[in-house]
Amino acid sequence: MSTLRNTVQLIGHVGNEPEIVNLESGKKLAKFSIATNESYKNSKGEKITDTQWHNIVAWGKTAELVENYVPKGKEVGIEGKLTSRSYEDKDGNKRYITEVVCNELLLLGK
Repeated sequence: MSTLRNTVQLIGHVGNEPEIVNLESGKKLAKFSIATNESYKNSKGEKITDTQWHNIVAWGKTAELVENYVPKGKEVGIEGKLTSRSYEDKDGNKRYITEVVCNELLLLGK
């Protein structure tokens, strides 16, 4: 059960062109977002689609896969862990962000 402690699995469509960063250490980083959709009917019988956006971060070989094979709009499966961090923006305000650190990427669709 220890492997279930912090595991996230998502299937969705990439919402923007992935941002690829080559760090001085030689490591590669890919940042992008995916949208997941859930549909349901409200009390009036109308179909409602709820879209949630998820920030994804990939490192190393996984980032290389993203760079080479994951354009905007591509359907992907993501497995990773949920992380939260804070940073200061250019105005000195403290910002918080939650991301999925991807350790497995599945290319879906066409």
